[in-house]
Amino acid sequence: MAYPETVNLAFNRAVIEPDFAFSTPDRDVPAAPGYWLVLRENDLIARAAPAGGGLELPYGQGPLAGPYAVPPVFVGTWRGRPLRAARLSPEAAVAPGLVAVPAGYRYAGLDEKLLTLAGIARQVLHWRDRSRICPACGGAPREIPGTFGARCPACARDYYPRLHPAVIVLIRRGEEYLLVRKPGWPAGQYGMVAGFVEFAESLEECVVREVAEETGLAVDDIRYVGSQNWPFPSQLMAGFTAGFAGGELRVDTTELEAAAWFSAKNPPLVLPPASSIARRLMDLHAPDMVAAALARK
Repeated sequence: MAYPETVNLAFNRAVIEPDFAFSTPDRDVPAAPGYWLVLRENDLIARAAPAGGGLELPYGQGPLAGPYAVPPVFVGTWRGRPLRAARLSPEAAVAPGLVAVPAGYRYAGLDEKLLTLAGIARQVLHWRDRSRICPACGGAPREIPGTFGARCPACARDYYPRLHPAVIVLIRRGEEYLLVRKPGWPAGQYGMVAGFVEFAESLEECVVREVAEETGLAVDDIRYVGSQNWPFPSQLMAGFTAGFAGGELRVDTTELEAAAWFSAKNPPLVLPPASSIARRLMDLHAPDMVAAALARK
């Protein structure tokens, strides 16, 4: 596997190279047929590949008439053909021959390439939807050629897509690992402490603060492992390991439902989805616990 290993996770662009080439909306050739990344709420619109080959993106001038919540936008090329993303209105019908498939990280029906492409569409369309009105003067921003940026003609302010940095950390105490659970997760699933970086804060400082706020614990020996683009809707997750440095476990119930120490002798019932950096951190740094959890099934 190419180095670093986390770059090969779903939602990172390395997963779809060399089939995908990123580009900008001004480089589209509107008359040219191409592939379509069409979302409807949290679903990706796809079609069955020939001879039982799974799912693939629709191809042509335009697979659906709409209505569109976010109009089509060129995002690059896929296998040498134009690739355009769009978001349907929730009430839009799906044409015969197409299906709406969940495009979330918990769904196993899409391969990593389609998951990653759907993630690109989700981020681009989120930005397009959020950049229609200038927050400074209320004007209507226009595209800046060669970028996904927008410039307001009324006040000349420029705006560019935003990714929000966040951290996630696997904490070790001897042969045990601290795992946490958030409300709404599947029954029995545990993950890790995670949170957004604040003003004037490094990634490492964010790890210390989030762990203290959510669990009451102190950590040391903070080590960066890798990162994952997380298009739900626009995060960049930086993964770390850390050592337990003291404190009594005290769960912040405004953020978490539960937290506990797990090990190979006492693994969680359900692991994080395989497409997530949380699972990759466990695979790399707690393999015995992962093996024990999988053996339970």
